[in-house]
Amino acid sequence: MRPQAWLRQKLLSRPYVADTMLAACAFAMALVAPGPPVAPGAEWHGRMQHLTAHGIALAAVVCGALVLRRRWPRAVLAVTVAGFVTYDMIDGRRAPLDLAMAIAVYTVASRCPRRTAWVYGELVALLVIVVRVVFGGTAWLAPDVLAPIAFVGMATAAGDALRSRRAYVAAVEERARRAEETREEEAERRVMEERLRIARELHDVLAHHIALINVQAQVAEHVLATEPEQARTALGHVRHAGKEALEELRTTVGLLRRPGSRDELLTEPAPGLDRLPELVDSFTAAGLKLGWMVYGDPRPLPAPVDLAAFRIAQEALTNVSKHAPRATATVRISYTSDEVIVDVADDGAGHPGGSSSGTGHGLIGMRERALSVDGTFLAGPVAGGGFRVHAVLPASRKNRS
Repeated sequence: MRPQAWLRQKLLSRPYVADTMLAACAFAMALVAPGPPVAPGAEWHGRMQHLTAHGIALAAVVCGALVLRRRWPRAVLAVTVAGFVTYDMIDGRRAPLDLAMAIAVYTVASRCPRRTAWVYGELVALLVIVVRVVFGGTAWLAPDVLAPIAFVGMATAAGDALRSRRAYVAAVEERARRAEETREEEAERRVMEERLRIARELHDVLAHHIALINVQAQVAEHVLATEPEQARTALGHVRHAGKEALEELRTTVGLLRRPGSRDELLTEPAPGLDRLPELVDSFTAAGLKLGWMVYGDPRPLPAPVDLAAFRIAQEALTNVSKHAPRATATVRISYTSDEVIVDVADDGAGHPGGSSSGTGHGLIGMRERALSVDGTFLAGPVAGGGFRVHAVLPASRKNRS
């Protein structure tokens, strides 16, 4: 670090030391200040102004007050102005305390609002004019009047500029701090969204196959002694469902472990409504009575919408197989000009009327998937028994940023 920078850093870290040095310099300059102008034809014995004892005492008090200028800026300004006025009233000539008064004005201007700072500066300038004209017998436009006024004006302007710079730096730092907080909040939000997405994927991948394995295992256990061939078929379905679960789980984990951005992961091949026949066949093989219908003109959908529609139908059928395995379920896929509607209903034992927000992870996941593509979701028991899942998804939405 350069010596100048090191000294500046030390002085800024110890403001009272810096102000004491400033007060000492102001006092020294007051002692060696030049005297009044020499009249034409008068003998010149040097321009040094010789202070009297009371002048030195006033200079010591006024300059010594500068040590406390940061703590009590207005009080220090009052002391310096009072010392300046007192010296002019006693000696009736040019006071050597202009510098101390200007420093006090500068300090007040740097710590007050702009209007207040200039009010203080104008009051001090007016007082200087009155004192010089009344007690010094000086003309209004004499140098002894204009010089202190200019000094006070420059000090006020410099203090106001410093205050403006501090406000600007503080505003920049505040914006930087808020930007940093926003970045941290955004990063945390993205992490939470990613965790929810991973949880939904794992739930949807595993829940469907595990539900099928559970149903087929129960069938195998029930007919193992009496119908071994049917038990063998059920165990084959168990093996197939387990293999499918492992394959999908391996694919999902592989995508998560692959380096790349989230957008790249979202472009990977994902199941869609084109796999609906396979989905229906898997549940039919598990013994679920199931029918499905497609209305409108089937067409390719944006990948997020296609995935959301497939997962909602898959999870709805999984819930039917778990909670109403003997019910008859119906899947309806309807294509309109700007929407795709997924409707899954069953006639199992349900509570008539009303709608339910659902408390299980399956219903929560379906709702989150619909909302993630700006769709709507409704699930609940229907009148006359049964349960219905109804999702309306926009067919033109590509992705949610």
